[in-house]
Amino acid sequence: MENNKNQESPMEKLERGNQKHGMGLKARRRIGNTFSYIGLVLISIIWITPFVFLVLQSFETADPGWSARIIPAKFGFDNYVYLFSAKADFNRWYFNTFIIALALCIGQTAMQLAMAYVLSRFRFKMRKKLMNLMLILGMFPGFLTMIILYNVLKDLGLTQANAVPGLIIVGIASSGMGYYVIKGFFDTVSKSLDEAAMIDGATRAQVFVKVILPLAKPIVIYALLTAFMGPWGDYVFASYIAFGNPQGYNVAVGLFQWLTKEQIPYHYTHFCAGGVVVSIPVITLFLMLQRYYVEGVTGGAVKG
Repeated sequence: MENNKNQESPMEKLERGNQKHGMGLKARRRIGNTFSYIGLVLISIIWITPFVFLVLQSFETADPGWSARIIPAKFGFDNYVYLFSAKADFNRWYFNTFIIALALCIGQTAMQLAMAYVLSRFRFKMRKKLMNLMLILGMFPGFLTMIILYNVLKDLGLTQANAVPGLIIVGIASSGMGYYVIKGFFDTVSKSLDEAAMIDGATRAQVFVKVILPLAKPIVIYALLTAFMGPWGDYVFASYIAFGNPQGYNVAVGLFQWLTKEQIPYHYTHFCAGGVVVSIPVITLFLMLQRYYVEGVTGGAVKG
C-alpha cells in the first residue's frame, strides 16, 4: 500500500517534468536577456560618447584648439556667439544648406512621388525594362559622374560661388530613380479607389492629389524627411562643386575647413558648436515626425 502511495501516475510525472522544463526555460531566457541588455548598454555608451564629447567641447572657452579633456576647463557660449558673428562665414554656410535642403525637400519629393505613382498604376510598354535600367544605374556609385557634372555646371556658371543652384539642379534631376520605397507603398493602396474616383469623373491628376496622397501621408513625410536631411551631410560632391570658394560652401564643407592642420588650433571648439547647431533642425524634425517616418519605411518595404 505504501509503495502504491509513493508512486506517481504518468500524468503527474509529465506535469512535474513540464514545470521543471518551464522553470529552466525562464531561467535561460532571463540570463539571455540580461546579457543582451548589457551588450546594448555598452554599445549605446560607445555610440553616444563622441556626441557627448562634441557637445561638451562646444562650451569650452578656455582654449579654442583640440583638447583631450572631456569636461571643459571653462564653460561659456563664446563659440556659439562666434558662429553667428561677422568674423565667421557660418551664417552663409547655414543659409546655403537650408536653401538647398528646402528646395530638394519640395522638388525631390514631387519628382519621386510622380515617378512612383506612374510606375505603380500605369502599365505601358518597356515599363519593366525602364525599372530594371534605373535599378542597374543606381548600382553605380555617384562619384563616377562628378567630373562630367562639374564640367556641365561649370559651363553653365553654377560652380564655386554659384554652387548652390548647381547642387539643387543635380539633386532634383537625379531624384527620380529613388522611387522604390514610395512605389512599394503605393502598391499597397487598392487600385479600386482609383477606378471609383475615375468613374465619378476624376482625372488621373485629381486621383493622385485628392485620393492617393491623403492616404499616403506617411510615405510623403518619409520622402520629405530624407530629402531634407541629405544636404546637411553632403560633403564630397558639394566640396567638389564649390571648389575652394567659401561663398558656395554648405555647412559640411565649411565646418570641415576648420579641421585642417592650419585651422584646427584656432577653430576646433567652433567646429563642435557648429556641429551642434547643424544637428538641431534635423533632430527636431525627425523626432516630431518619427512615427510617420517608420510607417513610411515599413509600408513601402513590400515587393512591387
